[in-house]
Amino acid sequence: MKTIKATEWRPEHFKWEVQDQVATVTLNRPERKNPLTFESYAELRDTFHRLRYADDVRAIVLIGAGDNFCSGGDVHEIIGPLTTMDMPGLLAFTRMTGDLVKEMRTCPQPIVAAVDGVCAGAGAILSMAADMRYATPDAKTAFLFTRVGLAGCDMGACAILPRIIGHGRASELLYTGRAMGADEGLAWGYFNAVVPRRDLQGTARAMALSLARGPAFAHSMTKKCLHQEWNQTVEQALETEAEAQAICMKTQDFRRAYEAFVNKQRPVFEGN
Repeated sequence: MKTIKATEWRPEHFKWEVQDQVATVTLNRPERKNPLTFESYAELRDTFHRLRYADDVRAIVLIGAGDNFCSGGDVHEIIGPLTTMDMPGLLAFTRMTGDLVKEMRTCPQPIVAAVDGVCAGAGAILSMAADMRYATPDAKTAFLFTRVGLAGCDMGACAILPRIIGHGRASELLYTGRAMGADEGLAWGYFNAVVPRRDLQGTARAMALSLARGPAFAHSMTKKCLHQEWNQTVEQALETEAEAQAICMKTQDFRRAYEAFVNKQRPVFEGN
């Protein structure tokens, strides 16, 4: 299969950097709290899709510029136009936003979200769709769709959020649209850690770098199983994991780990 070099990509609607096999996606409209537009939705969707063909990226950091993560869909560039669309146009948009979440969940690289300040609407969904989340004490995460007259069931929230924090807690957030504070999110298992603002990007990058230095193929199998097994019985999950682990046992990284152990060395994984 032909691979593509992520280091050569030049997205138009967000900042993109690849270093040490870690890609950093920075939502970069800090003066507006990093809202999304029709174009940035689509470009993010396409970027996460292309990552399955990028062998020079093994982990991803998703962050917002300035002191906020993402305020959701831009009021003037998305919300306003949506009020004038016909049903086919609206359905095309909502399916496109759902495709962004689908691509985030099915790209092979783990995604680490670094959340500061406002994390609302579609911004909350982006953090939810990541594999791990770190926050600052100022992070406020709000699935505020009901506050604009919409259902809480947006971009997979009713499927994914209860699996992270539990059905009752997710129900409260999705019905009320209220903001979840950082400490609350940590206690509920939404955030992996809450760190000072000055340490946020460094903490997220350190985790992503540790993942990038690990067995990349095995990590991709872990992510795939975490996603696929939502809809499986325990028996089906056991078979899925048996097959996944058997495949991983044929990788060179598995052999490298064994040989390093025998020689009392630290394994150096190459991702194959």
